Amino acid sequence: MADSQKADSIDNTSPRQKMYKIKINEEKEIEVEGGKSLLSTLRRQKIFIPTACGGKAKCGLCKLKVLEGAGPVLASEEPLLNDKEKQSNVRLSCQVKVEKDLKIIIPPELFAVKEYSCKCVEITDLNYDIKQLRFELPAGGQLDYTPGQYMHLFVPVYEKSSQPTVRAYSISSDPSDKNHIEFIMRLAPDGISTTYCFKYLKVGDNIRLGGPYGQFKLSDTNTPIVFIAGGSGISAIKCMLHNLKNTGSKRKAVLYLGANKVKDLCGLKLMSQFEKELADFKFIPAVASPDEGENWNGKTGLITQVVREDLKNAAESEAYLCGSPGMIDASVKVLKEMGTKEENIFYDKFE
Repeated sequence: MADSQKADSIDNTSPRQKMYKIKINEEKEIEVEGGKSLLSTLRRQKIFIPTACGGKAKCGLCKLKVLEGAGPVLASEEPLLNDKEKQSNVRLSCQVKVEKDLKIIIPPELFAVKEYSCKCVEITDLNYDIKQLRFELPAGGQLDYTPGQYMHLFVPVYEKSSQPTVRAYSISSDPSDKNHIEFIMRLAPDGISTTYCFKYLKVGDNIRLGGPYGQFKLSDTNTPIVFIAGGSGISAIKCMLHNLKNTGSKRKAVLYLGANKVKDLCGLKLMSQFEKELADFKFIPAVASPDEGENWNGKTGLITQVVREDLKNAAESEAYLCGSPGMIDASVKVLKEMGTKEENIFYDKFE
């Protein structure tokens, strides 16, 4: 996920001394210090609720059911809660202050989320503005995740940022390597996280990662797969392809990778290798408008145009899309026009 996609500042609310009780899932009760957001309070209890904005009511990822003690929905929550959620007592945990005893429901899978102090062991240039970063978990540490999920990367205070921040990035690594995590990042202009990772982070530095999070994943079927990605959106798809290879999958799959210029493409060699190693995988890179003199013999045009011209089995396929909102929205429109069922289109949109 891109630097502009999920941002956050850590909750620095000043503490109070009064203590309250939070009953979780009707099973467990914890006593906590009041006055802070429910999001940061749970974090202090090592319960990591997903967030991309870190308490600014922008991402809507930190939704939880708060059955008692939350008070009325705030104006800051209104844009991110639909009527059904409000009726079901869903709230943004970043906006709920712990000022009374609470009764809440936390999805069970979030109890598996942990934070890790990892060492950066490799930084690889994939092109002029995309890097792959590889992190090593502490000795003996292992991370199980589903290909398609993402992690939080915690950026420390540095000269370009006066407060700790967190960004979310799709996992690109081979899931069979449980001691390492890789991300593919594109440098975002003035992005706090990518500026740090591109210009300040060095091999050997320690960085804090949290996760895994997210529901983006391949279905457990033999339905043909259409992957569509742009730029660093190749990250989650790379992880999925590793998993298809690891499991000996015979599933038919095609990846359409779009770029504006030849220099914007990345991962060509690896994708070609997947073509050799997977039973039925086809890789189709496309460049929207190659510059004069660029050596490009592949498809030319917008990726949606290439999909429309090339894909023959859209109606029978599942589609997995990763990239910018504009690319995702355009791809969904084209796929639906070509007959792909809406319920068979899945995406990870880089907000």
